[in-house]
Amino acid sequence: HEREHDREVSELAAKHSEEMEKLRAELKEEQRRLLDELQQQMAATHRAEQEQAQLQSQTLHSLELEALRLTLNNMHTSQLELTQSNLRKEKETALMELREMLNDKRAQEVAILQSRHQLEWERIKEQCLKEKEDL
Repeated sequence: HEREHDREVSELAAKHSEEMEKLRAELKEEQRRLLDELQQQMAATHRAEQEQAQLQSQTLHSLELEALRLTLNNMHTSQLELTQSNLRKEKETALMELREMLNDKRAQEVAILQSRHQLEWERIKEQCLKEKEDL
């Protein structure tokens, strides 16, 4: 029973590790993809703003475009920070749920094994008493 329990616990630990690594990889990939998208968007915005600035000769208009570019960069930065924060929260939530699920499953298995152990103990105890009486 102990070996079986140890094997089950090892399997659960391995499965937990695999699932955690998979979640980490997925979250890293999603974060990388979002960063790439935001960088591409920022680069595209930056190129467009440069072209407009070259076409416009008026100082006031150039200043307005610069202010818009700064606002967009701030918005993109804020959006990136918000996205990273949301991903972090989702990862933490997923990890907590997984931890709770694994802990519940482990507690159930421990209870089952304890029950089996108690039944086996009672059976052996009764058998010993019967053998004593027979002797």
